[in-house]
Amino acid sequence: MSRTTPGRRSVTRALSGLALALLSVVAGGLAACGGQDPAPGPASSRSATASASPPAGQAGETKLHMIDNGGHRLAFYVTRGNGSTIVLDSGGGEYSTQWKDIASELHAATGATIITYDRSGLGKSDVVPGPWKVEGAVSDLKAGLDQLGVAKDVTLVSHSQAGEIANYFAKDHPKMLSGAVLIDANLPQFFTDQEIPRLVAATQPEVDAAKKDPEKPENRQLIATAEGFAAAHKAFHGVKWPDAVPVTVMVSEKTPFAASPEGAQRWRDAAAAFVKVAPNRTLVTAAGTSHEIPTDRPDLVLKAVEDLYASHH
Repeated sequence: MSRTTPGRRSVTRALSGLALALLSVVAGGLAACGGQDPAPGPASSRSATASASPPAGQAGETKLHMIDNGGHRLAFYVTRGNGSTIVLDSGGGEYSTQWKDIASELHAATGATIITYDRSGLGKSDVVPGPWKVEGAVSDLKAGLDQLGVAKDVTLVSHSQAGEIANYFAKDHPKMLSGAVLIDANLPQFFTDQEIPRLVAATQPEVDAAKKDPEKPENRQLIATAEGFAAAHKAFHGVKWPDAVPVTVMVSEKTPFAASPEGAQRWRDAAAAFVKVAPNRTLVTAAGTSHEIPTDRPDLVLKAVEDLYASHH
């Protein structure tokens, strides 16, 4: 399949997060653009923990833990290691499988515990009715870490829409983080009063189409993320990353706005502005990549995470 879909797909991800991959499903582009495995349905078991690989005690084993947060369950996948933890948080509409080419290699390279998870309504995690709210996503991540016994020394690796979760999580729980890698991520500096209306207008045709069949899962997700987008991102624009938490910001060469030179430049400028705030922030351009850096060039992601991890271990 041609690579004509990713530009539109990536713009929508930057806009509404969960809407991106789901719109690509409608366009028939998910397999070509994201490389994702088919999403399993919501888990039906009420057990707290289910084995996702070999029996407990084997090196490099990954286990599925079903975490309860306020009555809905979320699927967390854990490969146990030493006392430090690397959390891989997927881009909008992506599942934990986004990290299939990265997680095991990170575990082998660092010895750290590796955690991936499916956000609500995706993969094995339960659907949460109503509009998608970043505060709920932060609460889900924090509940998962709490119930898994993770309280400190976390390296957070966040792609695209997960950058919003990372910024709020860092603001609320800075002492839990030893560092972060933000991969072509949504950053507060991008969502200005001028940019937000442009983004809302760009996605409105897809939202209107989705409302004609609101029970379809991908449409439900799109509608949920579009509701209240402007107000939510006006608030996001004011979020401040804590100065004490080091961060590497990786920007794709093409950006989510490959078809718009002006939009692409605003995306790059926002990343540069974010990095300039503190001396412990590093800007990296991932040469030759689209917005899908984790699948385009997992080696670059591995290097960025390993370098940041080594700097504080």
